[in-house]
Amino acid sequence: MNKGTQILYYGVALLLVILLLSGCNGGTDNTSNTDHSVVDINEVESKSTTETEESTTDNSNEASLDVDKRKEEQNAIGSEENIPLSKYSQEEIEYARIWLQLGPNQEIDELNVRHILVGSPLNPDDDTSAKYLEDVIQLAGSRLVDGSVTYSRNWDGTINVYNVPLRWDGIYPASEKFYIDIINNTKLVSVDTGNDEEIINLVKKLILSN
Repeated sequence: MNKGTQILYYGVALLLVILLLSGCNGGTDNTSNTDHSVVDINEVESKSTTETEESTTDNSNEASLDVDKRKEEQNAIGSEENIPLSKYSQEEIEYARIWLQLGPNQEIDELNVRHILVGSPLNPDDDTSAKYLEDVIQLAGSRLVDGSVTYSRNWDGTINVYNVPLRWDGIYPASEKFYIDIINNTKLVSVDTGNDEEIINLVKKLILSN
């Protein structure tokens, strides 16, 4: 092999080596680029998933808050409905409840309340009448036909009902036993809570006297 041929041979070999090296570097760059592309896609997918989860969580929280708010409003309304009598006094409610339970006539125009002090006569028209041994309250309508309820409080949800009429008829003086029997034979009654709407209607008809 002459010298010129050798030089040509070495030149071709060197060129092949350079091409091979270039190919290897190019492959490495492509792989690197591919890897970067994969990472970028994963990051985008991860970010999208996170944003979706956060959005779903936010929506769930907002929905939960709305539900809680509606429950609070409903509870507030329910509370108001459960205590419609709160603006009335216990005495007013008491009078209405007792009349609803014991009043002879429920169709009344007004409900008169009269407080009778201890020591007052059962029958004001009879000088020999026995006297009340405790304070009592008399409820009555505006007409005689409405009847009346006379009672004393026990302060435990019960009352003592006296069997006395709104108007005393008969010949007096009556016997002492007649009055004593009334005092000794009061009826113990547990007061019902009654219907709130009916109680309010009666409270509006109350007329308080001495």
